[in-house]
Amino acid sequence: MGYLGLGPAAASALEVFAHAAAPRGKPIFGIDSVEVGGTEYALSESTVVSKPFGNLLKFRRDHLPAGAPKLMIVAPMSGHYATLLRGTVERMAESCEVYITDWADARTVPARAGKFDLDDYIDYLIEFLDFIGPGAHMMAVCQPSVPALAATALMNADKHPARPVTLTMMGGPIDTRKSPTTVNDLAMERPIAWFRETVIATVPLTYRGYGRKVYPGFLQLASFMSMNLGSHMLSHYEMFKHLNAGDDASAQATKDFYEEYRSVCDMTAEFYLQTVEEVFQKHSIPNGTFEHKGKVVDLGSIRDTAILAIEGERDDISGIGQTKAALDLATGLAAGKKHYYLAEGAGHYGIFNGSKWRDKIAPVVESFFAKHGAKAKLKAVA
Repeated sequence: MGYLGLGPAAASALEVFAHAAAPRGKPIFGIDSVEVGGTEYALSESTVVSKPFGNLLKFRRDHLPAGAPKLMIVAPMSGHYATLLRGTVERMAESCEVYITDWADARTVPARAGKFDLDDYIDYLIEFLDFIGPGAHMMAVCQPSVPALAATALMNADKHPARPVTLTMMGGPIDTRKSPTTVNDLAMERPIAWFRETVIATVPLTYRGYGRKVYPGFLQLASFMSMNLGSHMLSHYEMFKHLNAGDDASAQATKDFYEEYRSVCDMTAEFYLQTVEEVFQKHSIPNGTFEHKGKVVDLGSIRDTAILAIEGERDDISGIGQTKAALDLATGLAAGKKHYYLAEGAGHYGIFNGSKWRDKIAPVVESFFAKHGAKAKLKAVA
């Protein structure tokens, strides 16, 4: 068969299938250095806050200028690990001292640690910002735009000294009634009781979190894969062709993407169900009924934190207008502190990863930090 040319083809096909079926654990960031102006600088990674449901990681490059912006990136708790934002961290570490929320896989958190819902998520963000200290910027990617916006409102209302100088929201579901996508439609098709009875599972005895109710990561992955099944199949067919032609570099690029994409984790049932109900079904944020620990969150109290809303022209998860809605909801914020950027040609993942992110979107974010960070420093001095 090898002489007939079938051997390499069979080997390539088997490699594709083996890669698709292989079990995966939690990936590492693995960013050792970043390049700035043609010079390589070493990048250090450390855990600065450790909590049951998530840690706060810090990345800082060598020779970072004094007074460089402090940025907290809020990673989504949506079935993927924070390493999905590896490209986001790598690019922003060029000019910022970067922190990122590293959420835990719920199946690894012992039941004695208690619950974790949207209220707890917001509390974690406030605690992390308090640790970083005054003058920090916050960037929420996708799902955490809602709790990040709520935390910003609460901290502004309380005049918290560590309230963020700016809040950047990228592809976030603030008002999912605008340009609804397949994700939004699926969440609206069934009552919350259906989600509770159908997609919630109990962690088995083989994990540290046994007995905890969770929304399994593999279900989330299956739903995302099914949304664009044709493109995923085409990607794997292209991988097969690259392997068969001996183009290992191109095949490896596809492998690297799916290594991250297929690394999934579980969410606590209470967080998942509350998010579905409040964000996608009741539309609590745009309706002004979103609560934190029984108290309605007033977005009009945001007066000091400048807001940047970023959307992708081809985003099939958070439609155009869903993130931008936050600018209208922040009624107490001056117009000069509200900014909007539509990334032409960018899909959901292209907003925070890839060439469009690195070359077009990140510079907009850095300019936004420079403009409003400088004003905040002048105000503090005054």
